[in-house]
Amino acid sequence: MRHFLDISSLTRDEFFHLLTLSRRLKEEYKTYGANPPILQGKILGMIFQKPSLRTRVSFDVAMLHLGGQALYLSPNEIQLGKRESVPDVARVMGRYVHAIMARVFAHSDVETLAAYAGVPVINGLSDYSHPCQALADYLTMWERWGTFEGKTLAWVGDGNNVLHSLLHAAPLAGVRVQIATPEGYEPDAATVENARAAGVDVLLTHDPREAVRGADAIYTDVWTSMGQEAEYAERVKVFTPYQVNSDLVAASGNPDVIVMHCLPAHRGEEITDDVADGPHSVLWDQAENRLHAQKGLLVWLLTEVN
Repeated sequence: MRHFLDISSLTRDEFFHLLTLSRRLKEEYKTYGANPPILQGKILGMIFQKPSLRTRVSFDVAMLHLGGQALYLSPNEIQLGKRESVPDVARVMGRYVHAIMARVFAHSDVETLAAYAGVPVINGLSDYSHPCQALADYLTMWERWGTFEGKTLAWVGDGNNVLHSLLHAAPLAGVRVQIATPEGYEPDAATVENARAAGVDVLLTHDPREAVRGADAIYTDVWTSMGQEAEYAERVKVFTPYQVNSDLVAASGNPDVIVMHCLPAHRGEEITDDVADGPHSVLWDQAENRLHAQKGLLVWLLTEVN
């Protein structure tokens, strides 16, 4: 049985198959205004510990476009691991639905769901990784460039879950990754070393201008994620030099550099309006591609032939 807990579980062939399948489903929808009901009769159960605009709507709409249905379960309805144990939730959900998407705090919760559910489990976000976002991001870069060969992805900001998933996919795509974080906010060291061991050229620095030099894409994210609200004032002070603004974009030296953000954006903090809405921005392509990448993922997980 296939699960999608981390991109690192994919082979290179599976990774490019998912990108190709997602792009085909996107082109099909754009051309004909519909996709064939490939997932007719299928139900996706969606467990949310953390709220989300893009994750909820994109999975819900993806299932509808493909002929299936999605069931939203709010944090209060399940209280995963509190009102009922994670293994018991998995056992029950697996009897009701054909797949589970879970957006959680602890990464161990999606691993436990996968161990006990008996149906495919998708990591819709955990504190460690965000593979659905990274899949849409690499689809966006692939569409823009046509190839990953010789490309450099720069990350500026917090070494968080999105960065971990981008690093997981880097050896599959074959991109170089240049990372600038404040001291003490670096990505997980084992994740960086695993990427390097898989052949990725990873630069770690505390200088954002060094990280963006020669980049083909500059990626940023919020400085304060859900669950870190008590750290907001300190984080703003620490991360202010890491703002992605027009000067930092120009420091890439690449007139065709693209700027990426997984959203929601705290405009005026990690990214300025003129960059988010400017000619280098692909923020809205990324957001749209959450829908198409998740269509490809659902078809891959829930059908025999794709």
